[in-house]
Amino acid sequence: MDELLLLSVTAFSLGFIHTILGPDHYLPFIVIGKARNWSTTRTMWITFFSGIGHVGSSVLIGMVGIALGASLGRLESIEAFRGEIVGWLLFAFGLAYTFYGIYKYMKNAHHAHLPAFLMPKKVRRHHHLPTNEQEAKNINLTPWILFLIFVFGPCEVLIPLLIFPAYTHSVGGMLLITLFFALATISTMLLTVYLGHKGSSLVKFKHQERYIHLLAGAVILVSGAGMVFLGW
Repeated sequence: MDELLLLSVTAFSLGFIHTILGPDHYLPFIVIGKARNWSTTRTMWITFFSGIGHVGSSVLIGMVGIALGASLGRLESIEAFRGEIVGWLLFAFGLAYTFYGIYKYMKNAHHAHLPAFLMPKKVRRHHHLPTNEQEAKNINLTPWILFLIFVFGPCEVLIPLLIFPAYTHSVGGMLLITLFFALATISTMLLTVYLGHKGSSLVKFKHQERYIHLLAGAVILVSGAGMVFLGW
């Protein structure tokens, strides 16, 4: 029991450290939420479900692997491979969103000072559409992309913590450790994203709509590049 208590406290501590030291756990939600003008509630829900997918995928792999008798080294190699995949996915998403930001910047800058009658007809129609109609015509895949990226994202520090209760055949111990780790990881994600989202709402840029998507893409691109090339 003392060992399980110690492991649970360790799991909570590592969950917090693992999250707070990984900017990829919160920066994408903050910058995309700012760029897409998401409400705080929507941003938090997207973060919450992404956190569930992030922790849940590692828990599933760990428990299935342990049940099948896979070695710790084998499970860690699987998590390392998943880490490489998610780094490239985040890098690719950041690159794609950066190009999207460049497109939006050029489009807004090109038409920013033109009177309405000089704008192309297609641009005028889009410009005068009500906000809710624009949203209805545009399928927003961004939250799903973020969710899928986080499902691929590994929690490398979790699986070694599950080995001891698995060795002692304690299913309750495994669930307890998983619960503590999940609480620390998801709550840290939520708190950090909440503070970042509220803080970003206080920052007002002149003509921010021109380059806010470009800035968001650049931040995600740097985060992905750090994972791929620097091992963040």
